[in-house]
Amino acid sequence: MNVKPFIIPFLFATLILIQSCNNGQPKDIVADNFNFAAQQLQYAIELTGEAVSKDSRDSASKARRPLASPRTLEEDGSLKMVPVRDWTSGFFPGELWFMYEKTGDQEWKERAIQFTEPLQVLRHHTGTHDLGFMVYNSFGNGLRLTGNSGFKEILLDAARSLSTRYKPGAKIIRSWDHNRDKWQCPVIIDNMMNLELLFWAFKESGDSTFYRIAVNHANSTMKNHFRPDYSTYHVVDYDTITGEVLNRHTHQGFAHESTWSRGQAWALYGYTLMYRETGDQAYLNQANHIAEYIFTHPRLPEDLIPYWDFDAPEIPNEPRDVSAAAITASALYELSSYNGGDAGRYTRWADTVLENLTTDYRATPGADGGFLLLHSTGAKSLNSEIDVPLVYADYYYLEALLRKSRIEDNRPLF
Repeated sequence: MNVKPFIIPFLFATLILIQSCNNGQPKDIVADNFNFAAQQLQYAIELTGEAVSKDSRDSASKARRPLASPRTLEEDGSLKMVPVRDWTSGFFPGELWFMYEKTGDQEWKERAIQFTEPLQVLRHHTGTHDLGFMVYNSFGNGLRLTGNSGFKEILLDAARSLSTRYKPGAKIIRSWDHNRDKWQCPVIIDNMMNLELLFWAFKESGDSTFYRIAVNHANSTMKNHFRPDYSTYHVVDYDTITGEVLNRHTHQGFAHESTWSRGQAWALYGYTLMYRETGDQAYLNQANHIAEYIFTHPRLPEDLIPYWDFDAPEIPNEPRDVSAAAITASALYELSSYNGGDAGRYTRWADTVLENLTTDYRATPGADGGFLLLHSTGAKSLNSEIDVPLVYADYYYLEALLRKSRIEDNRPLF
């Protein structure tokens, strides 16, 4: 990838830098954050160019796939880049598409295309359930904003590839292929996020197979991933022939019976989008119950930024997970649009999350690898990515800000 430096147009940077303060908060939190994001993402692009150039000169890297997108920071503070097959590869180009959406600046569009196009090799990749994250967040946003017909074909191929992982006996989409000695057919709560790609493909192609797979998966997940209090299991293992549940486990949470915070956020977002795509009241009820669980939980901190697991044993001395907060905020803005009576409460929760992320969790301008938010936790249980910036936290932060602005401007969310 040839990454060229570029300059944010002076007029845009100047205009959105002008802001008033109210109780220490920017009066226009959306403009402030997109100004900040413009600076950070420009810096991140410069760092990715350096990382890609260094990697291409490294003889040891020739045996690896080329690097595509930033994911987090290494322990030494350097940028951690990942190849296109990493599940997080679609988030950075998605952020660049959001910048183009907000600003209309053609240079952001060019950068978004530059980081999106290498991911087209994923269109026939059947070895992962994460094609929604990888392809829909990149090419999907690109198609939405440009109408590029080539993007449409890539997305349809990706939806077909995702559909190959569907197990009709269990009525689920298989998540992982690893740890076959541990699970027969594992499904993770995260997989709810990839259903959006299938709904798009149904509407675009008219093939009801995509719709049926998505609905069956959501129904099986609703039946088997939730406890009576609407907390979630991370991993459910199925017998693919009978559909019998073999195990309910965790992989990234604290314990099998604990509630992993990001899993709860994925569930909230997933069932909110299920209601959007189907109009089925059962999905809206599920999303409302999940939100209630999160925001009435006695171990949710006062600032509404959760610990990495609601049952982590050393709360309050446990790491937060800012990514869970950002995902939740974005989902709440959408959920508010479907709940007349609870709309105000949901938007207040989401506003509070964004205000606190902006005040207390933002990265240092011109530093921290060009990421936007600090203090996310990938998987403390695996001793991985603890208290670090994560690219998907930034993606959902920007998405939440865009949704907030649409609601406040009385524009449609979709």
